[in-house]
Amino acid sequence: MQLTGDRFTSETASFGNDLSTLPNFPAEIRAPAGTLPGVSSFQLHFADHDILTPGDAPSVLVAMNPAALKANIGDLPRGAELIVNTDEFTKRALTKVGYTSDPLTDGSLDAYRLHVVPLTSLTVEALKDSGLARKDAERAKNMFALGLLSWMYHRPTQSTETFLRQKFAKKPLIAEANITAYRAGWNFGETTEDFAVSYEVAPSTFPAGTYRNISGNLALAYGLIAAGQRSGLPLFLGSYPITPASDILHELSKHKNFGIRTFQAEDEIAGIGAALGAAFGGALGVTTTSGPGVALKSEAIGLAVSLELPLLVVDIQRGGPSTGLPTKTEQADLLQAMFGRNGEAPVPIVAPATAAECFDAALEAARIAITYRTPVFLLSDGYLANGSEPWKIPSVAELPVIEPNFATEPNHLTEDGTPTFWPYKRDPRTLARPWAIPGTAGLEHRIGGIEKQDGTGNISYDPANHQHMVRTRRAKVDGIAVRPVEVDDPTGDARVLVLGWGSTYGPITAAVRRVRREGGRIAQTHLRNVNPFPANLGAVLRGYDRVIVPEMNLGQLAMLLRAEYLVDVESFTQVTGLPFKAEQLAGALKAALTDGAPDHA
Repeated sequence: MQLTGDRFTSETASFGNDLSTLPNFPAEIRAPAGTLPGVSSFQLHFADHDILTPGDAPSVLVAMNPAALKANIGDLPRGAELIVNTDEFTKRALTKVGYTSDPLTDGSLDAYRLHVVPLTSLTVEALKDSGLARKDAERAKNMFALGLLSWMYHRPTQSTETFLRQKFAKKPLIAEANITAYRAGWNFGETTEDFAVSYEVAPSTFPAGTYRNISGNLALAYGLIAAGQRSGLPLFLGSYPITPASDILHELSKHKNFGIRTFQAEDEIAGIGAALGAAFGGALGVTTTSGPGVALKSEAIGLAVSLELPLLVVDIQRGGPSTGLPTKTEQADLLQAMFGRNGEAPVPIVAPATAAECFDAALEAARIAITYRTPVFLLSDGYLANGSEPWKIPSVAELPVIEPNFATEPNHLTEDGTPTFWPYKRDPRTLARPWAIPGTAGLEHRIGGIEKQDGTGNISYDPANHQHMVRTRRAKVDGIAVRPVEVDDPTGDARVLVLGWGSTYGPITAAVRRVRREGGRIAQTHLRNVNPFPANLGAVLRGYDRVIVPEMNLGQLAMLLRAEYLVDVESFTQVTGLPFKAEQLAGALKAALTDGAPDHA
């Protein structure tokens, strides 16, 4: 199903539609077939205008078996198209997911335009002369379904056929079988009388430029490559595979030509240890992980705070706690990123709002890390990581230049006038310490996790010095220059502000648009920098009677805002492993406009 969705997405992107996707799959490598926990789905929303979410309610649902039907039928609106693979609706399969009667015949699906299609047997018939065994032929039924949907929506077909030939280049028999099944699905839609209509979705009107379809993880990987190039630094990734962050390791390993080295470590601690060592050696050190891995890396992140070296910690958040929901999305690592270390160890946090914005977020995180000599958290999540959308490819020349400004000579004079190097003598503007590459003559210095003396970097247990260093590290993070928040308030007289961070941007924006279409006056803003907060955020919050913060956690950002600004921020929360639906948020915002309480989802 994921391959099928990817191909439909690629064709739709190449056709010029705006789109948003929601891949949704189980954590098990071989999930139990035909069971509710084993259902794998792919939702795609596309149109000839701006798309913000994968859609609340699909217009068409293709159910390959009873489990898929039962898992997804609740999202289907009345009157929608429902295509069902009747070959899989056996008594045993129905019983396995709790059906006591056959929904195809008991009238429970009368509210939908039901199309009963024997997808499996039609695929096997189409491949009867292919030379494949029946079991192998049955596996091509997803391509039959893709062909049928491609006919329904007038999608291009040539690039899918090219893709299949390339994917199965070493197995030409399999490649041709899939292409045959794909064409059979298209021809079935063209010739059957079961489908009264097909749909024409015109291309979108985008600003001039070159576009491609991109997922959040791929955009983030490209952003890291760009950061290495624009800073002139070799990029080193120390990582341990973990869902949903592993794709970044996979992608970066393909780009050694850009001076990138990837290291698949034996565990999470070794991954960040190697990345921090690379940063000490003058590289842009990066480590990628998800929530459980952040817990393991916490001591090394604290060491990076103490050493004051550039380090990017990329956390692709997933459902927790513990192993939790490895393939589902959540925003519940915010407080861990803020405070999940011993001692006072402040770390900047950058959070992209969309899949394409992961590219810019990587550049921003690298800018902060290199300029201010600090580890930086980049908080994406499973929804952004696996979802995709059109991305305008930027001109490399327009990307910001990031200057590492390595120390090259002594920076201090002793009492007798001898030049020496102080590794903790700070830039008065940024409070960043010098970054000296090991081996530079005259710049030898001591590093380690024990508290350092201000300036000299020598080991120090002096109480006043410790307080000074703790406050200085905090002041350095607080003083980071970040963009002010921009408020979208068309009428200028809204009294309710909805504020989000990270991947809630799409659902919030879609909900706000719905409320405004119905005459509601509501303002919106979104945080990309969560630590430090933008300088104007307090004034923005105090400018509204009510501030509502939707989050895919139990109110972590809302807690921080209340503490920082003493504003009675209201939470609207959800922890289902799925992104918000626009209509769900719109209902909460409408309630707020009529003095109702938004409450949690």
